[in-house]
Amino acid sequence: MLYYITGGERSGKSSYAQNLALQLSDTPYYLATSRIWDGDHRKRIDRHIADRDERWTSIEKEKEISTVIPKGSTIVIDCVTLWLTNYFIDTKNDIEESLRLAKEEFNKLLDIDATIIIISNEIGMGVHATTEVGRKFTELQGWMNQHIAKHAYKATLMVSGIPVEIKSTN
Repeated sequence: MLYYITGGERSGKSSYAQNLALQLSDTPYYLATSRIWDGDHRKRIDRHIADRDERWTSIEKEKEISTVIPKGSTIVIDCVTLWLTNYFIDTKNDIEESLRLAKEEFNKLLDIDATIIIISNEIGMGVHATTEVGRKFTELQGWMNQHIAKHAYKATLMVSGIPVEIKSTN
């Protein structure tokens, strides 16, 4: 089952996703997709890991996320934006190739027997990007968000800490 949670920066996405995971499982997993950019970033990630209690198992994976999801698990994937960034950088900002690779990997998630809670950002709702690379990434993010939402059992938009259901499949 796939839950999709999206919204702006600091909208409450991660807290909502983690609370949902704890409602669904006593031993959820947390999959962080961020690439480790420097020592300060590593410290920030370590602080986030420490914020989760002993019920959580943390996994870090930059791109091939389907390879680390345990069968039968409940897992929070945080987040699509950082995951897409890894493809975007590795393809030298090629939108089409990044989207192809990300969709190919995402589609593998659909065949895994697990409860997947995937977090994304609605970056297209913010200020218009002033650079070409920023505009390209905003397009990539929007297309990938649409693809994920299309396959989700339930989609939630977080606004100021309030969950707004935008899709529910019964």
